[in-house]
Amino acid sequence: MNTIYLNEEQLSVDEFNSVCQQSLQQQAFPLAQGAERNVLIYQADSLISAAHDDRQAVLSELHRALSSGPGVFVVKGLYRDLAAVDRSSQIFEEILRDEAASGGGGDHFAKAGSNGRIWNALQKVAERDADAFIDYYANPLLALICESWVGPGYEITAQVNQVRPGGKAQQPHRDYHLGFQSNDVVARFPLPLQILSQYLTLQGAVAHSEMPLESGPTQLLPFSHQYQGGYLAWRQPAFIEYFQQHAIQLPLSKGDGLFFNPALFHAAGNNTTADHIRTANLLQVSSSFGKTMEKVNHVKVLLSLYPALRQRQLETEQRNAVIAAAAEGYSFPTNLDTDPPLGGLVPQTQQALLLQALKEEWTEVHFDQQLSEHVRKRQA
Repeated sequence: MNTIYLNEEQLSVDEFNSVCQQSLQQQAFPLAQGAERNVLIYQADSLISAAHDDRQAVLSELHRALSSGPGVFVVKGLYRDLAAVDRSSQIFEEILRDEAASGGGGDHFAKAGSNGRIWNALQKVAERDADAFIDYYANPLLALICESWVGPGYEITAQVNQVRPGGKAQQPHRDYHLGFQSNDVVARFPLPLQILSQYLTLQGAVAHSEMPLESGPTQLLPFSHQYQGGYLAWRQPAFIEYFQQHAIQLPLSKGDGLFFNPALFHAAGNNTTADHIRTANLLQVSSSFGKTMEKVNHVKVLLSLYPALRQRQLETEQRNAVIAAAAEGYSFPTNLDTDPPLGGLVPQTQQALLLQALKEEWTEVHFDQQLSEHVRKRQA
C-alpha cells in the first residue's frame, strides 16, 4: 500500500469504523465539565479561571482535544454577554435582507438559497457597526481557543449560516482547505500534507439562537478526523451512509461555542421545526503559516509575461511549470459574494485563467481585461 499517495481504491469503511468507534477517555481531559456522546463539554468560567492559573495547560488540553481526542468540544457560556450576540444578530438580519433584495446568496455543501448565508460577516459587521464588532470579538476566551489550535498570529474569517424551518441538512464533509477540493486535486497531495491541512485551520460556531435538536444543530462524527484518507472519502456513498447512521447532534444554547478539527466529518442538520430559525456565526481561524515570505504582484508578472508566452512554443510540461511559478494557484482567499464557486466548491484560480487565455489565444488586451476583472471580483 502506498503510504505517501492515496487513491480511492485504498479507502476502507471498516478502517473508518475502527477509528470512529473509539470511546472518549474523559480522565485525559481534566478541565472538562463532562462529556456527551463523545463530545467534551467545557464551562467558560472554568476555562477562564484555569487559564489564569496555568494558561499553557489550558492551551495544551484544548489542542489535545482536537488532535488525539474526539476532535470536537463545546464551550458552554462562551458569550456571557448575550447583548453582544443579539446586537450582531440584528446586523446579520439586516445584511441578509439587503443581500436577498440584491439577488445574492450561495452556499457550500447545500443548495443555494435553501438556507441563509452571509459571506465575510466579519468585515460586513465592522463596516456597519464598529462598536458591535468590538463588543463581540473582545472575548479573551475565544482568542485563547483560537491560539490553542493554530498558535499566535492567526487570522479570523466569519460566515453566518441560518438553517430555516424546513431547511435540509448539508451533505457530510470535511472542511477547508482540502475539503473544498475535488478528489483529483486531493490525490495529488502527499498524505503527510493532507494530514497537515487539518492543523492550518480551526472551525468554530457561536450559537446566535437557541439550538434544540429539531432545529438542525451541526451533525458531528467524533474521532473521524483521525481517518487519514478522509479527504478522499467523504464524497463516497459508503462513507456518507456511515455518517448518516452514526453522526450525533448536541443542543446548544445561545452564546455557546462549538469548535472542531476541520477534518472532522460534519454537516448542518435538518430543521424540522415550523417556526424556529437556527442561526450560527461560523468562525474559520487560519494559521499564520499559510503565507509566503515575500509579497509578489502576480498581476504585474502576468502582464509582463503574457506576450512572450503567446509566442513561445513550449512543451505542455514546460508551459505548466512556468504557469505554476508566475500565477497564483489557489482559489482562496477571495470574495465569495462576487467570486462564487459556480460549478463546484472553488472559484477559478489565476493559473486556470492564464491557461484558458493561452489555449483560447486571447489577445493581450482581452487578457488584461479578464485579469483585471478576476482581481476585482476577489476584492473585499
